Amino acid sequence: MNFQEDYLFWRLAELFISKHDYRLIQMKGNDHELWLENTSNKQGQIIRILRHNVDWSNWMQRDIEMTAAIGENFRRRFIRGELTIQNIYITPYPPVDDYQFRIEKPFVLPNSKKTRVCTTMLMPNELEKSLQELSAILGFPIEVTLDGEYNEQDIQTIKQLTLAHTVMMAKKEKAIFENGKPLFTYVFLVIQIGILMIMEFMGGSTNSSTLIQFGAKFNPLILEGEWWRFFTPMFLHIGFLHLLMNSIALFYMGPLVERIFGSFRFVLIYLFAGFAGSVASFAFSPNLSAGASGAIFGCFGALLYFGVIYPKLFFRTMGMNILFVIGLNLVFGFSMNNIDNAGHIGGLIGGFLAAGVLHFPKAKKPVSQLMFTVMSSILVFILLQYGFGESTRAIDTHSSFVLAQLYVEKEDYDGAYEVLKEVQNRGENSADLLFLMSYVEIQKGLTTQAKQHLFEVIKMDANFEEAYYNLALLYLNENNLEKAKEHASKALKLDPTRSDYKDLVKEINQYLLQKSIHENSN
Repeated sequence: MNFQEDYLFWRLAELFISKHDYRLIQMKGNDHELWLENTSNKQGQIIRILRHNVDWSNWMQRDIEMTAAIGENFRRRFIRGELTIQNIYITPYPPVDDYQFRIEKPFVLPNSKKTRVCTTMLMPNELEKSLQELSAILGFPIEVTLDGEYNEQDIQTIKQLTLAHTVMMAKKEKAIFENGKPLFTYVFLVIQIGILMIMEFMGGSTNSSTLIQFGAKFNPLILEGEWWRFFTPMFLHIGFLHLLMNSIALFYMGPLVERIFGSFRFVLIYLFAGFAGSVASFAFSPNLSAGASGAIFGCFGALLYFGVIYPKLFFRTMGMNILFVIGLNLVFGFSMNNIDNAGHIGGLIGGFLAAGVLHFPKAKKPVSQLMFTVMSSILVFILLQYGFGESTRAIDTHSSFVLAQLYVEKEDYDGAYEVLKEVQNRGENSADLLFLMSYVEIQKGLTTQAKQHLFEVIKMDANFEEAYYNLALLYLNENNLEKAKEHASKALKLDPTRSDYKDLVKEINQYLLQKSIHENSN
């Protein structure tokens, strides 16, 4: 018994798998039907090989339609774009009826238009011509010769060789995801949860002063030399919702990156991405910020590097999902005012570069790694130069206001006054800023300037009760009881619940009563 068709079936499979990077995704039909996949070959992303005695063209048409339907399910799940299936029949003889018109043109699935099936029929007596046509379609040479007769042992040998190569490829791919066990992912989770709890007890994780005290990214203090604020923000979060969202992202992304790159590399990627995100935020955003988002985007960046090195495996396992999530987050970041997209993009690029510097465990690419090291150094240098060089732009009015409040809390009124005067010189005034300025001036003994600024506050906001209260105190200090009573009464009218307003009005009334008694006694 001659087994030429069976040998041709397995020889083709072995050639596609070992020489042209096709992956076996399905084997059925008593090992007479194989489905192979290589999404990088647009002319044949899927190759289906069927060893079958094709007798009638009607059966062949139904089989082609079934192949297209199966391919459409695969396309929707993994590819989403257009899919071309090369459908190969290996048969000793062609159908007895007319069949050429069924394979002259690709069959396109009617309800999709995105899945098409190109069919080739291989027969031992016309093999050379058919293989030449198939080679032209797929874009690579297919050289198979049939020398004489083959027996069952020949078939088993080539079959085992093909399956062994498939198993070896599967093990090699699996090993890529087993370079480390998730450990530091959970360490980082515990750290950020623990720090938020401490912050809640120390003043609240949404309180600006508390955030700055714990190391949030705050441009004014970075400009003063507190460089550690490039690292500490990745462990802080602004409120429980912020912590929850980032913790969920880290819980799902961290283990994957740690398995691919190993624990040691994961830590370096995570820290450098967080640092890069903070530096980018410092350079392009004056706002107070904190959070692990930059470091988490660094995990996305590391996976993109994985996709560059292993594109087929990347798109087969996670590619489209990762790209979709990255795109969604960036669009969401650009559409919201309070999201630090500069930090996100900086972290994404930082994670990609860090992965390129470190590469993968048990693998080295010295030239490439050196190139990524140089690129990383240049990027950080440029961002730092830009941030420190544009220091006036790096501090907005809100940051200056917060910095002045910090100086006030430390009773450094000279420092606070200098910051506020700089804001005024930029022509940026607000009721809150002028009120704080007046408070600092009172502490410095500049009562005339303080009074003037308080009147400006009232002019801007007639309901600014604290301004009336402080004016009342200033007039009381000058022994101008009538003016003191006038402004204290306005403050109390705006907020009748404030006990300090009530006490001041009561105190002034007592002074006025004593003054009246004293004047009447004279």
